[in-house]
Amino acid sequence: MTSDPTLAIPATPAAPAAPAVDDSAPQDSPFHSERTSRDEARQFVLPLVVRIEKSAPPARTDALETAARAVLVILSDERSLGEGEWAQAMTDWQDARIRKVVRRARGAEWRRAEALPGITVTGKSAEVRVFPPVPLDGWPKDLARLQVSGTDLEDSEPPMEADPSTPVLRLSPDLDMSAGKAMAQAGHGAQLAWWELSDEDRTAWRDAGFPLAVRTADPSRWRELTTSGLPLVRDAGFTEIAPGSCTVVADHPALRG
Repeated sequence: MTSDPTLAIPATPAAPAAPAVDDSAPQDSPFHSERTSRDEARQFVLPLVVRIEKSAPPARTDALETAARAVLVILSDERSLGEGEWAQAMTDWQDARIRKVVRRARGAEWRRAEALPGITVTGKSAEVRVFPPVPLDGWPKDLARLQVSGTDLEDSEPPMEADPSTPVLRLSPDLDMSAGKAMAQAGHGAQLAWWELSDEDRTAWRDAGFPLAVRTADPSRWRELTTSGLPLVRDAGFTEIAPGSCTVVADHPALRG
């Protein structure tokens, strides 16, 4: 699934500076809402498919965490690096807007999705398959036919407070996002954290199996988090929420000041 744990992870392609919350935010960031040079490049999207069977849908938080972990798995996979078979697609995707789209599948739809090149990541109750990036207008037919809507999932009970030593993707308490949208945003946050980590910290995170938690931030701490210097996702506003909305802060222990 991933490259040999004994090998150092090669550096990913040069990443843009993480978006900031103030008006001095980098104009060429992958999530900035204003048109930039990234919009001139051919646009790609990272497809994620979550398995939602009618009889046993996954818990919402587990689905979000599994989606974020899936993004990290494909970023670090040997096929995405160097001369790997997915490397060019990954580079083209990261040179343009960093788009992720989450679709849902069950039964035969899920089996067809599993037959396509990609990686399935399993959580406690969730299964998410991530695929190498595809052109925005060139989805494989077995993925294009899957529904984007209908990913409204619930937790049977509130998630426990995250361990302080675990990387936590803090969701905005001010935004109402569908599970699919929140899964994509959690993936963005995990990716920004990955870009900012040192090679040593990336290796340690990967070797541990990418432990992470996704939690909604305490409203009283949200402003503090968004101005803390931690990686912050500002959504481009393609779906559901307004352009420039702050959606996720990636609170990784190695990045705390």
